[in-house]
Amino acid sequence: MITVKISHKDNRDNQGKVIKAMQKLKQIVSREGTLNEVKRRRYYVKPSMQKRLKREEAERQRIKDIRNDIKQAERLEQQMWG
Repeated sequence: MITVKISHKDNRDNQGKVIKAMQKLKQIVSREGTLNEVKRRRYYVKPSMQKRLKREEAERQRIKDIRNDIKQAERLEQQMWG
């Protein structure tokens, strides 16, 4: 269970404390992937469709990685040759 503690020592700035606590909660939830998990489990996906989606995501990631490698190589080449 996710908890965010708020101190009750000073009542002058309660609204600021609540906003900070909500931001902290949002960071924790996004870091743990809780919201993504809820979205993923919202609907049933057949196992064959899961495999297909996983394969397509892997392909997109490979393309993205290749592009990043090319950009990095171009930057290194630019640094070496001026």
